[in-house]
Amino acid sequence: MLWVAVIGLVMTVAAVAVAGRRVLFLYKLATVGPPAPERTEYARTHVGDEIKAQLVEVFGQKKLLKWTPSGVAHFFVMWAFFILLTVYIEAYGAIIQGAITGTPDFHIPLIGTWAVLGFLQDFIAVACVLGLVAFAIIRVRNSPKQLGRGSRFSGSHLGGAWLVLFMIFNIIWTLFLARGAAAANGNLPYSSGAFVSLALGDVLPQSALLEEIALLLHIGFMLVFLVIVVNSKHLHIFTAPLNVLFSRRPDGLGGAPELRIDGKPVDFEDEDLDPERLGRGKIADTTWKGFLDFYSCTECGRCQSQCPAWNTDKPLSPKMLILDQRDHAFAVAPYLMAAQNGVEHKDTDVLALLEKPLVGEEGVIHPDVLWSCTNCGACVEQCPVDIEHIDHILDMRRYQVMVESSFPSEAGVMVKNLENKGNPWGMSEMKRADWIGELDFEVEVVEDKMPEDAEYLFWVGCAGALEDRAKKTTKAVAELLHIAGVKFAVLGPMEACSGDPARRLGMEYVFNALAQQNIETLNEAGVKKIVATCPHCFNTLANEYPQLGGTYEVVHHTQLLAKLVDEGLLTPITPIEEKITYHDPCFLGRHNKVYSQPRDIMAKVPGVQTQEMHRHKDRGFCCGAGGARMWMEERIGKRINTERVDEALTTNPDTVSTACPFCMVMLGDAINEKKNNGEAKESLEVVDVAQLLIKSVKSAS
Repeated sequence: MLWVAVIGLVMTVAAVAVAGRRVLFLYKLATVGPPAPERTEYARTHVGDEIKAQLVEVFGQKKLLKWTPSGVAHFFVMWAFFILLTVYIEAYGAIIQGAITGTPDFHIPLIGTWAVLGFLQDFIAVACVLGLVAFAIIRVRNSPKQLGRGSRFSGSHLGGAWLVLFMIFNIIWTLFLARGAAAANGNLPYSSGAFVSLALGDVLPQSALLEEIALLLHIGFMLVFLVIVVNSKHLHIFTAPLNVLFSRRPDGLGGAPELRIDGKPVDFEDEDLDPERLGRGKIADTTWKGFLDFYSCTECGRCQSQCPAWNTDKPLSPKMLILDQRDHAFAVAPYLMAAQNGVEHKDTDVLALLEKPLVGEEGVIHPDVLWSCTNCGACVEQCPVDIEHIDHILDMRRYQVMVESSFPSEAGVMVKNLENKGNPWGMSEMKRADWIGELDFEVEVVEDKMPEDAEYLFWVGCAGALEDRAKKTTKAVAELLHIAGVKFAVLGPMEACSGDPARRLGMEYVFNALAQQNIETLNEAGVKKIVATCPHCFNTLANEYPQLGGTYEVVHHTQLLAKLVDEGLLTPITPIEEKITYHDPCFLGRHNKVYSQPRDIMAKVPGVQTQEMHRHKDRGFCCGAGGARMWMEERIGKRINTERVDEALTTNPDTVSTACPFCMVMLGDAINEKKNNGEAKESLEVVDVAQLLIKSVKSAS
C-alpha cells in the first residue's frame, strides 16, 4: 500500500497546487477594482440574517427548488458533495493506514461504523447519479440547437457543462467500485446500511490490487474535477455561498444601491469629485462583489428565460450581460493586474484591450443591451446564486449618462422636465392639486406642517396627479380613506418627482437633487407615515430615501386598503360580476414582495372571479415601463406591454386590474391597440384595485 500512498500524495499535492494557483489568480483579479465595504459591513453586523440566508438559499436550495425537476436534481447533487466528503476522509484514511499497517480498514472515529452514515453515503451517491440523468435529459430537451432563443441554455458554454456531468459520473462509479472492493476484502467500515457497496462486495472478487487501483481512480477523478471546477463555470460550487453571503438584503431588489467611488457614497457638492469616475466605464471599475457575480454565474439561463426583454426578441440577456463581462475580464486579466502593480504597457493592442469601454458599439456590452432593461427584477429574483444584474446595469448606465452623455434622446426630454418642472411631463407644479377639486369633500394640503389630526401623508406622485388615467386611482384612494375615517393630507404643489425615473436611467445627480428636495420638505413638515399609490414612488421613498437621511414608514395603497377592509372600516357589498385577471407591478411585487394584499382586496369584493395569468407573482411579466423605459421608445422586437396583454387575453377577462399607474398606462395602450385591431372586446379596460373597491363600497353606501 506504500506505493498507493505515494501516488495519492503526489496527485493531491499537484492538483491542490494547480487549483490553488488559479484561486490566487481569481482573488487578485477580483481585488483589482474598487472596494465594496458596505457588503462586508452588512455581513459583519447582520450575522443572524447571513446564517439564515446560507441555511435557506445554499443548504436549503430555496431558489433552485422553485423549478422543481431541475431543482430537486441539483439538491441531491449538491448534497452529494457535502455528504461524500466523509467518503474522501475514509479514502485518504484508508491509503494512509494501509501504508502504515498494510491493512486499509480505516474508519472515521466515533461515527465511522454507524450504519446510518453508510446508508446515507450510498443513498446520496445513487441520488446524485439520478440527478445527473435528469440534468442530461433537461439539457437535451432544452438544447439551443432545437429551441434557439427559446432555450435558457442559449449562449451558455455547453461543452463545459457536459464535461462536468461526465466527471461527476466518474467520481460516483469509482466511489462504488472502491467501496465495493473494500467490502469484498472486509475493509468497508459498515457491516450494514451501505446497501449498494455491500451488494457490490458480494459480487466483486477479493483483490487488494483492485481496491488500491479503485481508491486511486476515485481520488484521481476527484482531483481532476477540482482543477476543472476552479477553471470553469462550476467555480460557483465555491463562490456561490460567498455571493449569497455578500448579496444585498433582504435580496438584490428593492432600492437601488448608492453611487460610490472607492467604496464611499458620492457627494455631488464635493469640489474634488472626479466626474470621470461616476459609474462604471471599464472592467477595472468593477468592485470585488461584481467579480464575485462573474465567478458565480452557473450559466443556467433562468434569468434569461424570465427576462421580458429577451422574451420579446431584444438583445438583452441578463446571463450574457454577466458572461460577456466575465469573458472580457479574463481576457484582460494579466494586463490589468500588471498595470495595478505599476507595469506600463506600450503595446497598442494591450492598451486598446485595457481601455475597451464596457458599453459601446465596439464595447463589451452593446448600448441596445443596456437600454433594453426595464429593471423588473425577474433576473435577480430567479438567480439561484444571488447575482445582482440590475446593479451592473445601473452602474453602466450611470457612466453612460453622466460621463458619456450617451442615452436615448427621448429620455433627455424627461430629464430636462424633471430638472425644470419636477415631473417627467414638464407640467406646472400648480396642476398637482387639480384633482382635489373633482372630489365632493375637502382634502387638506400641507402648507408648512402636517395637520395634527392627519395620520398619513398621501404621496400622490407625478402620474397620480397629472396623468388622467392615474388620477382615477388617486381619487378612488382618497375617497376610500375618507370613507374609512383615515385622516390624511397631501403636499400638492410642494411635491416633486420622487426621482425614480432619473435614478433608473442612471442620472444620479438629478435623482439626488429631487430626493434631497423632497426629504427636506417631508422632514420640515414632520411627516412620519406615507401612503403611496405608485410602486415606483413607494419603492424609492421606502428603500432609497433612507440613503439620504429620509426615513419614513411607507405603505402602498393596497396594503393600507387591505388592512382597512380586514378591520371592517371599508365594506365592499355591491357585487361586481366580472372575470378579472391581476397584473403584478414589478416594483410592488418582486421588488417589495407585495403579492397578497391586492388579491385579498379583490377576493373581498362580491361577484369578482379572479383568473391568474400564466406568469404571475414572482414570475410575473413586466409591463415594459420600469427602468425609465416609460419615457423611451421601444423599437426592437415585440412591445413588452403587447406581450403582457396577449397573455392577459388568454384568460378572457372582463377587466385587467393592477396597482400601478405605469402599468395602467402601458397595459391600457396595448389594450386600445388590440381593440382597434378587433382583437379585444370593446368593454375591456384596465383599472386599479382601488377603483374596484370604491365601486363596490361606494355603490353600497
